[in-house]
Amino acid sequence: MQGVDPAWLPDEAFRPIGTRRTLIRGSGPLVDTVRAEVARACARFGGRVEHGAAPGPFDLVLELTGEDSSEGFTHERRGGRTTVTAQGRRGLLYGLFHVVRLGEAAFRGERGRERHAPASALRMLDHWDNVAVHPVMGQVERGYAGGSLFWEDGRARGDLTRVRAYGRLLAACGINALCVNNVNVHKAEARLLTDRIGDVADLADALRPYGVRTHLSVTFAAPMLLGDLPTADPLDGAVRAWWAEATARVHEAIPDFGGYVVKADSEGQPGPFVYGRSHADGANMLAAALEPYGGTVHWRAFVYDHRQDWRDRTTDRARAAYDHFAPLDGEFADNAVLQVKHGPMDFQAREPVSPLIGAMPRTRLAVEVQATQEYTGQQRHVCWLGPMWSEVLRFRADGKSPVGELADGGLVAVSNVGDDPFWTGHPLAQANLYTFGRLAWQPDADPHEVLDEWIRLTSGEGPAAGLRAILDGSWRTYEKYTAPLGVGWMVQPGHHYGPSVDGYEYSPWGTYHFADRDGVGVDRSVATGTGYAGQYAKPWAELYESPDTCPDELLLFFHHVSYGHMLRSGKTVIQHIYDTHFEGVAEVAEARRTWASLAGLVEPARHARVAELFEEQLRSAREWRDQINSYFFRKSGVADAHGRRIY
Repeated sequence: MQGVDPAWLPDEAFRPIGTRRTLIRGSGPLVDTVRAEVARACARFGGRVEHGAAPGPFDLVLELTGEDSSEGFTHERRGGRTTVTAQGRRGLLYGLFHVVRLGEAAFRGERGRERHAPASALRMLDHWDNVAVHPVMGQVERGYAGGSLFWEDGRARGDLTRVRAYGRLLAACGINALCVNNVNVHKAEARLLTDRIGDVADLADALRPYGVRTHLSVTFAAPMLLGDLPTADPLDGAVRAWWAEATARVHEAIPDFGGYVVKADSEGQPGPFVYGRSHADGANMLAAALEPYGGTVHWRAFVYDHRQDWRDRTTDRARAAYDHFAPLDGEFADNAVLQVKHGPMDFQAREPVSPLIGAMPRTRLAVEVQATQEYTGQQRHVCWLGPMWSEVLRFRADGKSPVGELADGGLVAVSNVGDDPFWTGHPLAQANLYTFGRLAWQPDADPHEVLDEWIRLTSGEGPAAGLRAILDGSWRTYEKYTAPLGVGWMVQPGHHYGPSVDGYEYSPWGTYHFADRDGVGVDRSVATGTGYAGQYAKPWAELYESPDTCPDELLLFFHHVSYGHMLRSGKTVIQHIYDTHFEGVAEVAEARRTWASLAGLVEPARHARVAELFEEQLRSAREWRDQINSYFFRKSGVADAHGRRIY
């Protein structure tokens, strides 16, 4: 597509395949997609593609050996031939993109048979896209990459060329499911379930050739809003019948429909609490409607009191998901998946892994991360989140198994994509989307190797070292110049961009730091605080309970300590705050210089966009530094040991 960045699928990535002779065996829609990809590459680079029983020799054989729905494939190279085999059509498609990622290395030497298969059956993106432009949140809630790929001013986009291209990008990094509308379902979005299901079906048709199943966010109140029923009680027979009929119509329009995503009893969204019912009651009602068609309901666990009295230190938003859902373990249907944010709060740059993930062994769980950078620079700052997500996925939340295994219901990310020519607003934010897909496929993968893949595919070897230097430590750099030691927030209310240390301190949102003249942080210990630390499995509960054993990076999340409290680094809390904020700004300035040095090695439009954004990142980082340091200097009265300027 003219004027649209190819991201990690530039034509050049297909040169190793396109210059060779390939045999494709098998039939069906996804095999047709594989054939079209190879034929396009061969047409550009002079190779040949054959079908069925054509005589050899061949450099590459892509063979479908079964008819199941599996996604795995085998890959080997012997006797000068590279072979990919798969039992299922999706597996053959993923096998093709595996060869694309390997590049020339796929056609060198000998390689024994390797079996590749995703660790999770569901690897999904949630789009917070609104059909109609919301007066506060716009076309895409928490979107920083232009408008929606799917909707525009209340209408479905007529040209789905970019949607098809998007499906291709998603398949190439292993993503196989997509929810097309915002979890905050307003009136226009609610109608997608009924009289506008044809719009959703058109999107499903565009995504299907790349193995991406379509899901839909629905409002719990749909029977009242759309069906004129007097109630949405999940145990009411008429309500259950309405959902069954509505779901049958959805399946008729979209035979491979994935299921529903639901935000209920959360931030003003309706839910089962009003009827005295549990979240298991609500989820199971929808699960029953979806069960005949193989669909799944993803029920979000983001439920908390957003009208909290800031004076009340006994109420703790961090506790909410566990308190609401852990007692319901074992009560959810098999096709009901509890979708849990990776941390207990709301996608902060640093927070602990949610204890709920390790507390529901009899419930299917999906773990949700946020690729859109709501609290990590809003795609105006470079902040590659691969290391954060890897830490989460490797964390043994129940004391035994890593999160990547506990998430048996899938891995989900809030998408960072819009209709921006670079897809993600900031061209380097593409790395987050790609990394999520690859980690969802293999949660124990080395994120730095995944980053190298993305760099190689998008930019080649020329700027690779510079890009790696810019991206590799960018999450920790962002953390350094924003909220310290895991305390979180300190952002401008509403839009969440830029510093405001007390912006949410006296609000009803439960997002406090409790800084005073003597210290800072939230006491979440069992002994003297909210008891949140006790929600964890024993080894973590014991670790987090005391400031003497709590990891420094989470100290202020779990404890209120004095400014003179000594960290393991040998620095006091206040000196750590000063030092890290000066360091963070210096690291942004260095990254900006590195990017400038890549001029001539990076496509000009891309280089210009990132250079412009670095100016904003440096300005914002300085503002963060000066506001945070000045705030804590004025609170504590403790001077910087190095005599640097603090206002």
